[in-house]
Amino acid sequence: MIWLTWRQFRTQAAVMFAAVAFLTAALAVTGPQLSDLYRTAGSSLVDQVASSDQTLYYIGLLVVLAVPAVIGMFWGAPLIARELETGTHYLAWNQGVTRTRWLATKLGFGTAAAVTVAGLASLAVSWWSSPIDQAVNGGGATDTYFPRLDPVAYAARGVVPMAHAAFAFVLGVALGLVIRRTLPAMATTFALYAAVQIVVPMWIRSHLAAADRTILPIEPGGAPISIQDGARQVVAHLEEVPGAWVTSQQTLNAAGQPTPVPSSFADCLRTESGPPALQQVEGCVADLGSLGYKQQVTYQPAGNFWALQWAETGLYLGLVLALTGFCVWWIRRRVT
Repeated sequence: MIWLTWRQFRTQAAVMFAAVAFLTAALAVTGPQLSDLYRTAGSSLVDQVASSDQTLYYIGLLVVLAVPAVIGMFWGAPLIARELETGTHYLAWNQGVTRTRWLATKLGFGTAAAVTVAGLASLAVSWWSSPIDQAVNGGGATDTYFPRLDPVAYAARGVVPMAHAAFAFVLGVALGLVIRRTLPAMATTFALYAAVQIVVPMWIRSHLAAADRTILPIEPGGAPISIQDGARQVVAHLEEVPGAWVTSQQTLNAAGQPTPVPSSFADCLRTESGPPALQQVEGCVADLGSLGYKQQVTYQPAGNFWALQWAETGLYLGLVLALTGFCVWWIRRRVT
């Protein structure tokens, strides 16, 4: 069974491993130079990275983010759906191979390969990007690179990509079992995996480790703020805690209670034409602060990176086990 599974699986696996090997080679060539630059430049590295390395930074992000989705679509979904669609599964079952063994071999082999390729990609990209990540976490001011805890970079660092790959693969297998048609199973796998990748960062990840909270005064010369939604919302930028992931903000009144930004603030900023001048903005911000308004910021500090990584890995592995159990139940009770 293992040899047969490998023969069915080898083309997709060879393409994926070759792509990761090519990326790893490119990173290995430039990585030592980036490390040397960080040792001499420190957090100012972010202003000295070459344009070619900037491009490689984003390519690495995209590859690691794409690997689990590609695995789910092109490895997981067709693995069993194609056999059920063509009827070739009867060949194995009629030769004394039980359904459970047939499924376990495919799931075990495929999951191991998925975790391996995602782990290699994540290891290479995390190693290469570590000087940039350290510079950003050390206070390097940049709009070009993401902190490690930013939802975009987070999913391309550490151990989480391996958990994502295992989940995507088993999700594809489960959907292939249920749908029994290859192309619809591939499309559904991509849609559901993408939905999970939106839901987890937006509503779940921030609760996987204890968050920190700080209250910032609203005043000129204080924490930088952005005025949004027609001056109905104020957003503070937490520059004093570099590398942090801000998960929520609330404006507080003088009594410390959550409250909307008063309409007088928008009235203060109103002009007859064009945006308000800087001096006018600072005066309006000062008036808002004099009324006792503050900004409460809830955030995950950079030091929570590994706590969040292991917690999210456990979450996805729990989903993998649940989907595996579902696959076993389905193939024993529903597939004929």
